[in-house]
Amino acid sequence: MADARSVGKIDRAFGSENRARLLAGFLDGCGPITADSAWIHVYELLLWIDRTTGLAHCYESDKCQPGRPWYARSLAFHDWLCDELGVAPHELATRIDWLFRTATRDIAGLTRADQMAAARAQREPYENRDFPLPGEDPEMVDIVREILGDYLTGEPGDERWQALTERITAHLFQENKRKNLLGEGFEDTLAAIIRRLPGASEMEVANRTLLADIPGFHAQGGVEKLKRVDVALWDADGERRILVTSKWSVRADREEQFGTDFDAYVRVNSGRMFDYVLVTNEFDAARLLAACERLSGNAPLFTSVVHVNPTGVLAAYGDDRRGAATRLDHLIETGRLTSLEQWLTTTFPT
Repeated sequence: MADARSVGKIDRAFGSENRARLLAGFLDGCGPITADSAWIHVYELLLWIDRTTGLAHCYESDKCQPGRPWYARSLAFHDWLCDELGVAPHELATRIDWLFRTATRDIAGLTRADQMAAARAQREPYENRDFPLPGEDPEMVDIVREILGDYLTGEPGDERWQALTERITAHLFQENKRKNLLGEGFEDTLAAIIRRLPGASEMEVANRTLLADIPGFHAQGGVEKLKRVDVALWDADGERRILVTSKWSVRADREEQFGTDFDAYVRVNSGRMFDYVLVTNEFDAARLLAACERLSGNAPLFTSVVHVNPTGVLAAYGDDRRGAATRLDHLIETGRLTSLEQWLTTTFPT
């Protein structure tokens, strides 16, 4: 395990300040940001390779394992994306996941000595008790020895096995940070892209802003949990307001949150009606359909349901459609499920 100082360095590497710095550096090097290139930048920055399948992640890992239906869909999505980006299938990993890979490189300088420095003093009272070392994992060593033993020219010493297990443990620890990076990182990425679009300078763009700080909304009651909007856009007079909930995937708990958030927004709204928009990269057709058909009263809950690129969803499902997947084309054709490109073009017409 990493010591407290190492954990602090890792947290800062994945924190909002460093994300903003990294996003600015990446997007500044992309030339003019346009609506039609926005989805590419989102995938370049945030999409990743599922290490258990070697394919671009589009659904829960346990459901995408070889032999299961989502493995075929993952293959199809991976193939489609490679064609879109003009890279070979085995090269896609180098084109995507830039934000996580770069943040990880920022902490690559954390050496074993750095990690163990504070731990030595903490372990000193127990030095004669033969406590296990941080990252020590005999079962992992046995697995590696079983798989690679015949290829080793000699038996590595205990120190080398310890270094190996520490490196693997540190890697897994960092990989767990992806969840945090993906949540707020998606919000940051959308806001950073929007701010660079032609015409966006006419609107204020804020992420994770308090609802009461957006024009046309009263302060919430004292006992009510204060709402922060993932991404909020409004013009100078507050006549046009867009509240975006950005969720990379849509789980059941998030589906419930959509309604409660909207109810809270309506309760404190003092201006004209606002747009309530979902931006997602969900690939489950049933979840997308549910979001598109979700009602508040007798009207759609969401003004727009926006997918990073719904063509990728169609590519994943292919021609073998059942259940909710049979309705994907209709949702897209009618505009109920729209692409990030289409939504940005409509929001910021040039």
